[in-house]
Amino acid sequence: MTTLASGTDTLTRDALTVLQPGFTGTTAPDWLLRRLGEGLASVGLFGRNIASPGQLTALTAQLRAERDDVLVAIDEEGGDVTRLEVRSGSSFPGNHALGAVDDVELTREVAHELGRRLAACGVNLNWAPSADVNSNPSNPVIGVRSFGADTGLAARHTAAYVTGLQSAGVAACTKHFPGHGDTAVDSHHALPRIDVPAEVLADRELAPFRAAIAAGTRAVMSAHILVPALDPDRPATLSRRILTGLLRGELGYDGLIVTDGMEMRAIAGTYGIERGSVLAIAAGADAICVGGGLADDATVLRLRDALVAAVRAGELPEERLADAADRVRALAAWAGSAGRSPGDVPGGEIGLEAARRALTVTPAPGLGSPGAFTPLTEPPYVAALTPVANIAVGDETPWGIAAELVHLLPGTVTGSFSAGDAGNAGNAGDAGDDGNAGDAGGAAGGKKSEAGESAGRAALQAAGPRRIVAVVRDEHRHPWMAAALDTLLAARPDTIVVEMGVPQAAPRGALHIATHGAARVCARAAAEVIAGISGR
Repeated sequence: MTTLASGTDTLTRDALTVLQPGFTGTTAPDWLLRRLGEGLASVGLFGRNIASPGQLTALTAQLRAERDDVLVAIDEEGGDVTRLEVRSGSSFPGNHALGAVDDVELTREVAHELGRRLAACGVNLNWAPSADVNSNPSNPVIGVRSFGADTGLAARHTAAYVTGLQSAGVAACTKHFPGHGDTAVDSHHALPRIDVPAEVLADRELAPFRAAIAAGTRAVMSAHILVPALDPDRPATLSRRILTGLLRGELGYDGLIVTDGMEMRAIAGTYGIERGSVLAIAAGADAICVGGGLADDATVLRLRDALVAAVRAGELPEERLADAADRVRALAAWAGSAGRSPGDVPGGEIGLEAARRALTVTPAPGLGSPGAFTPLTEPPYVAALTPVANIAVGDETPWGIAAELVHLLPGTVTGSFSAGDAGNAGNAGDAGDDGNAGDAGGAAGGKKSEAGESAGRAALQAAGPRRIVAVVRDEHRHPWMAAALDTLLAARPDTIVVEMGVPQAAPRGALHIATHGAARVCARAAAEVIAGISGR
C-alpha cells in the first residue's frame, strides 16, 4: 500500500505527481524511492536501465514496493526504437513494416504481444505508437517510426496498435500530437516548423489521432513543433490553443496528455526546462516527461520547485496543477485494474512472421521473379553504409544484417563505411555489429559525392572476391550513400542491396530487399531470402 510522506504538502505533492523522470542504473536510486514516497507517481525507463527481462521485473518490483500504483513508462515502439532489447535489436518490426503489410489484425497482434512482454516485466505505460503521417520523406526523426505516408493507413493502424497494446494491460501513449511527420528538422536538436494550412492539418495530421482517441488511447504525447496555422507563437507542447482548444475541445480527448522530453533542444534551448514545464502544464499538459538526458534528483527538484513557485506567483492556476495530478492518478488507477485479454498466452514468433511479410523483394530487370534469384551458398562481405544514428533510436542498438547472415552463412564478414571516412576494413569481423558511424554533417554536394565514392572504393577493396551485400538506411536522404552505392554497383553489378530505412529510392542491385525498418527480425527476414532459407 502506498504511504505518502506526511511532511509533503498538497501543492508540492501535486508538483511531483505530474513529473515523469528518468534515472541512471539498473536499480532504483535512493533519491527516486524517496521522491516516490513524497508524491512522485511516474518513472520513465530507458535503455540504460534495462539489462534483461528478469532484471527489469526486479526493478519494477522495487519501485512498487515503495509505491504500489506507480506508473512505469517506457519508450518501446518496437522496430528501430527499442529499450527492452536495446543491445540486441527488437523482436518486433516497427510501424513502417506493419504499414507495408497493411493487415490491421497483424498490427493488433504485434502490439498485443509487445504489450504482454512489457506487462510481464511490470511496465504499464508505453510512449507509443507514433501516429505521425510521414508526409515529408526527408524527415530525419520519424521515417520508419511512421506507419506510412498515407493518412488512412496511418489512422487504421494507429487504432489497431492502441487496441492491441491496451488489451495487454499497458496504456498506449499516442504521439506526437498534432503530428511530426511533415518536418525536416529533428526536435531533439531544434524547433521544427510546419507551414501548412489548418485544413491540411485537419485532414492529414489529425486523422490518426482521431482514430486513436476513438480506440480509447489512455495517453497522448505532445510534439515540440511550431504549427503557425494552429498557434503562431507557441510550440504545441506549450500551446493552450493546441492542447486545450484542439485536443481537449475539438477532438474531445479526456485522457492524459504527456509532453515529449523537455530536455530536447526545441524546448530546453528556447524556453528552458523549468519555464517550459510551467507553460506546458498551464497549456493543458498533465505530465512532464524528462530524463532521457537529465536523469537526476536535482532535475526533479528543479521542476518541482518551478511548478510550486509558479502557482504561488499566480502564473499557474493551482486548480490546473491539481487537475493534471488527478489525471495522472486516474491513469495509474486504470493501469492497476486493467486486465489482460482472456486466454492471454505468448504470441510465439509473431514479430518475425510480421517482418517476413513486410519484405519487398525486387530482382534486377531480366532476372524475373524474386524466386528466380539464386541464393548465396558462400559467406558474403556485408558493407554497411552507415548514417548518423537518430537520437530517438540511439547508438546502442545494432542494425544491419551481418549478425543474422553469420548464423545462416558462417564466415560472413562485415565492415562499416560512412561519409566521415572512407570506411575501416579493420572493423571487419564475423560478429556482425554493422556499426553506427556518422555522416560528415557539413559536407554538401560534390563533397558528399566524393565521400561516397571513397566509401564505395573502400568497401570494394575490403570485400575482395566475396559477393557483396550492401546495407543502406534511407538512401534517398543521404547523397553520399547513393554515391557509394553507385560505385559498388558499377564495379560489382551482382551486389545485393538491402534498404533498412524508408524505401524511397528506386530499387537497384542484383536483388533489392526493402525491410521497412532495422529491427533484428527485419534483418533475419532479409538474411533468410539471401541465404535461401525457407521461412516465408
